[in-house]
Amino acid sequence: RPLHYGTLMGSRACVRMAAAVWASGLLNALLHTANTFSIPLCQGNILEQFFCEIPQILKLSCSDSYLREVGLLVVSSCLASGCFIFIVLSYVQIFTAVLRIPSEQGRHKAFSMCIPHLAVVSLFVSTGSFAYLKPPSISSPALDLVLAMLYAVVPPTLNPLI
Repeated sequence: RPLHYGTLMGSRACVRMAAAVWASGLLNALLHTANTFSIPLCQGNILEQFFCEIPQILKLSCSDSYLREVGLLVVSSCLASGCFIFIVLSYVQIFTAVLRIPSEQGRHKAFSMCIPHLAVVSLFVSTGSFAYLKPPSISSPALDLVLAMLYAVVPPTLNPLI
């Protein structure tokens, strides 16, 4: 019953969900931080980004970082896939419940509340995926910066408005 979230969500479930998000975020951050501090940098320390992104840091590395990249990509992909699957399943339940609303006006109101959030999630997932999975041959500092802004700045800015 996804549309009754406010009445059904208990404090225990809320704490568990928050703990899972914090734990997965902490694990991902620790792995990336440990990897970053363990690679030797020999091409200076100037990044062409507004924050220290892993692909930009790996460009400064003078060692072969292929295995590290693959390992971090696998771990990050597993965490991201788990989140993505959870989001998709949640939206399937929400849309199923909305489609069961008998009145057209009720369905329209429920969909109008879901669509902006779905748009922001789609923007975040699509731009983030493209930024990290695009081939290096189409990489440019300007494109990397625009993509980073689209997935790192725009969604958190829009969330309070939604």
